[in-house]
Amino acid sequence: MDVKDKNKNSIARLLTYAGGHKKLTVLGCTLSGISAVLALAPYICIWFVARGVFQAMPDYAQAQGLVRYGWAALWFALGSAAVYFAALMCTHLAAFRTAKNMRKAAARHLVNVPLGYLNASQSGKLRKQIDDNAGMTEQMLAHELPDLVGAVITPVAAVVLLFVFDWRMGLACLVPMLISVYLLTRMMGGNNARFFSTYQKAIEDLSAEATEYVRGIPVVKVFQQTVYSFKSFYASIMRYSKLATDYALSCGKPMTGFTTVLNGTFLLLIPLGMLLCSGGGWTVLVDLIFYILFTPLCATMMMRIMYAGQATMEADEAVRKLDEILAVQPLPESGRPQRARGAEVELKNVTFTYPQAKAPALRQVSFRVRAGQTVALVGPSGGGKTTAASLIPRFWDVQEGQVLIGGADVRELATQELMDQVAFVFQDTRLFKTSLLENIRAARPEATREQVLEALHLAQCDDILAKLPQGLDTRIGTKGVYLSGGEQQRVALARAILKDAPIVVLDEATAFADPENELLIQRAFETLIRGKTVLMIAHRLSTIQNADEILVLKDGAIAERGTHRALLEAHGLYDAMWQDYQTSAQWKVGKEAAV
Repeated sequence: MDVKDKNKNSIARLLTYAGGHKKLTVLGCTLSGISAVLALAPYICIWFVARGVFQAMPDYAQAQGLVRYGWAALWFALGSAAVYFAALMCTHLAAFRTAKNMRKAAARHLVNVPLGYLNASQSGKLRKQIDDNAGMTEQMLAHELPDLVGAVITPVAAVVLLFVFDWRMGLACLVPMLISVYLLTRMMGGNNARFFSTYQKAIEDLSAEATEYVRGIPVVKVFQQTVYSFKSFYASIMRYSKLATDYALSCGKPMTGFTTVLNGTFLLLIPLGMLLCSGGGWTVLVDLIFYILFTPLCATMMMRIMYAGQATMEADEAVRKLDEILAVQPLPESGRPQRARGAEVELKNVTFTYPQAKAPALRQVSFRVRAGQTVALVGPSGGGKTTAASLIPRFWDVQEGQVLIGGADVRELATQELMDQVAFVFQDTRLFKTSLLENIRAARPEATREQVLEALHLAQCDDILAKLPQGLDTRIGTKGVYLSGGEQQRVALARAILKDAPIVVLDEATAFADPENELLIQRAFETLIRGKTVLMIAHRLSTIQNADEILVLKDGAIAERGTHRALLEAHGLYDAMWQDYQTSAQWKVGKEAAV
């Protein structure tokens, strides 16, 4: 993002996303200003009508031009409405295009950010930042901006009109307007000026936590718990509640004063008008009628300014959130990309710290997975297993050391080549809400139906295919077509088999499978890893006994390494983990023996 662009105000920044529709916004605002001026003309016509009536009293038949002024007032009112309609048509078209371009810019940028950023970011929060904030700008550009232009132009013309007919009554109308402007700045200035940023952050946190809570509702229902069981969600609700309450209370007095003063103009105008009428005759009464009719327009104008000010704060926040996403830098691409020479994977003295973390997740880690070998990563939670695996496909870049594939640093490989080299199967499987065919083709879009069917067969998915109403063309996740965790894992394996990459990364792919699915998944593994370089993260130690090497990670460092048998004979951390695993595997539920 250009520094010059960042220094622009939010409206100017938003208009940069309007593209060729920026001219429509300018045209719409211009028409809104013209509409505001036309809207004042009927009041002048009414003044002429009132003057004609009072001049002709008591012989009203002698009044001249009443019909002409009446029709003029009608045509001015209709013209103002028609111009305002045209203004909103222009600004709506530009607003929709701007919001669309903002979403596209964010989505396009997210495609290029580090995969680790997407993995670490809560989906609900990202959706809120992209979709809802872009939606807020639609309201701002479509309605509030043209209204703001009209509200700014109206006072200029209004002040002229207020003092044209009777400066004393004009002043009586102007004083409340000035006081209301002061109260408005009080309400939107100071700490409240920073409120919207805090408010939007609270909404994003609440959205993200709500998403996680909804996903956990089955657990809540099974154990008869309440929202209090999800402390993060409950804390988000309470933070939002306190923030909204505090803001409402802080705005209470200024808003009450603003509304009271703005609608209390008649407290000054009517007594002053009656006093002036007593000595000025019917001409002053005509002016009083004009001010009585015109004053509500001034109140409406001030309310529009208030709403436009709030919308501007929303637009500022929407642009700031978009800037946060766009500020995430893509991983740098090599100017002279290398090619991998083989399927060997190696980490050399790797140290890695997550963004904003205080301690490294990995410290001076080194290991090698030769082509065709299977290496397993085990260890306590938080030891660095997933981190080590995620550095291979370059979810993040290391701060120290190197990650090599086929002898080439992953930072020197072209992104497409790197992705072609590695297939992933994670415990958290992600299937798209589309057909089974397209879900599997995500690994290789040009694959034929026959190749997809072969991959499904090798992934032990024949039973899944048989039960789906439209077979390969069945849309997953709709109309009751849902797959169990183990079935989803087998579909993910079919995707990896179809990709046929030389390197496979498995992150505990059987974690959520029942015994039947686990057996089928293990059979699919045999097909997937045959002849491949495999890095496997495992919690079920029985799945890695035949690995060529097992690395035990603890606190971000390799604590032990060796084969299954050698590690058991060493009687170290792995041996203790194996004994615990064996104990848990043999544990049974049953009645205690009678005493």
